[in-house]
Amino acid sequence: MMFLSDVWYVAWRELVIYLRTPVRILMTVIQPLIWLGLMGNMMQGFAKSPMVGEMLGTTSYLTFMTPGIILMTVLFGGAFSGMSIVWDRRMGYLEKLLAAPISRAAIPFGKALAASVQAGIQILIIVLIATALGVRLATGPLGLVAILLIAMCFSLIVSSLSLSLAARIKSHETLMAVVNFLTMPLMFTSNALFPIEAMPGWLATVARYNPVTYAVTAIRHLTISGWDWLAIASSLGILAGLTIAFLVLSRFLFQRATAE
Repeated sequence: MMFLSDVWYVAWRELVIYLRTPVRILMTVIQPLIWLGLMGNMMQGFAKSPMVGEMLGTTSYLTFMTPGIILMTVLFGGAFSGMSIVWDRRMGYLEKLLAAPISRAAIPFGKALAASVQAGIQILIIVLIATALGVRLATGPLGLVAILLIAMCFSLIVSSLSLSLAARIKSHETLMAVVNFLTMPLMFTSNALFPIEAMPGWLATVARYNPVTYAVTAIRHLTISGWDWLAIASSLGILAGLTIAFLVLSRFLFQRATAE
């Protein structure tokens, strides 16, 4: 119980900082609105073609695109969560945390939890915007809960990776460069914006092994198809395994880096 309490207090500090920064919350609204409002509607005619509609699983590109925007927001938000480690180290706050009577593993776990909760807030905003633009979830309110859980689970994966990198990298500039190098290929080699069937063979192969694809596929089934348990369960199994692996990795690398 003490460990969980330590994790929560670390997470709570990060959430307070997030909620006290209105610009970050405002950008959470503006970015999805631009993507969904502009690109979603711009590509609407493209989705009305019978062949394309069959690949998308819907005649609404906006509906097809919404799960991709959810995961894109989670991907970039989680990827930059490691910046808090670099900033805390520079400000001297990390030394205070390390000297405090808490488990060292609670620091990366708490920051990953905070990133996951922030992702949940962002997802709710995106779904509200998408609903206002005409998107309807095939699975209803219960499906929204499932989407939140999947996306927050994916956020734990990405934020744990970012925190693992931040444990070793000591400058904002280097971490940002590494994060951008990882996130952009992950985003554009997935099925977030376009179906795998429309990709060239080599890119389709890469997309099928991309963890973003597994998360997008599960959320897309919940959005368009309904409760396709077989497809959703296979994606959830892979995501659960990756979540555990990256949480363990972040704990190991953080403890090793702070023991030096």
